[in-house]
Amino acid sequence: MAIEHDYFGLLESGPDGSIFWSETVDFADQRVTVDLTAPDQDDVSQDALDVAAAMISSLEDIDIAARNAMISELDDRTSEVTEYLLQQQEAFGENLEDVLVDISGDVQIDIIRSLQLVSMTILADEHGGTDPFAVLEYALDADATDDVLLVHLTSDGTVQSVTSAD
Repeated sequence: MAIEHDYFGLLESGPDGSIFWSETVDFADQRVTVDLTAPDQDDVSQDALDVAAAMISSLEDIDIAARNAMISELDDRTSEVTEYLLQQQEAFGENLEDVLVDISGDVQIDIIRSLQLVSMTILADEHGGTDPFAVLEYALDADATDDVLLVHLTSDGTVQSVTSAD
C-alpha cells in the first residue's frame, strides 16, 4: 500500500507496513536532513502529513523557537542545555572562538547561535499525541554525532523539551 501527498509524493510502505521519506533541504547556509517516519502507515493521517509539510516549510520559525527554548533553560544550572554548553566549552577549550559564528561576549548565547541544525525527524504517527511529533538535532560540530542537543516538538510546533543525546 501507499499514501499519496502533495508535498511528499507517493509514500510507499515497506513489507512491515512502515513508511520512510528522507530529503536534504537548504536552510540558511546549512543543509538539513529531514526524515519522516512511521512504523505503521495506517497510523498516519493526511492531517499529520500536512502538518509535517508545514513544519518543513517553516523551518526558520521552528529553529527560532527551538533556540529560544534553549536560551530559556540557561537560568537552570542543572538543565541539559547548560550542561551541554559547559561540555562544549571544555571540549573546544581555547579553540571555541574558531567555531562560533558571532562573538558577543556571552559565550552561552554565542554557542546557541552557532549550533548547526543537523536534522529534523518527523514521527508522523505521533500527530496529536503526547510523544514528540518532531525532533530537531543540533550540534556545534556537525561531525560529532554524539554531542548533540535534541529539541522535541509537538504537532502544533510547541517545544516540549530540550535534551542532550547522552
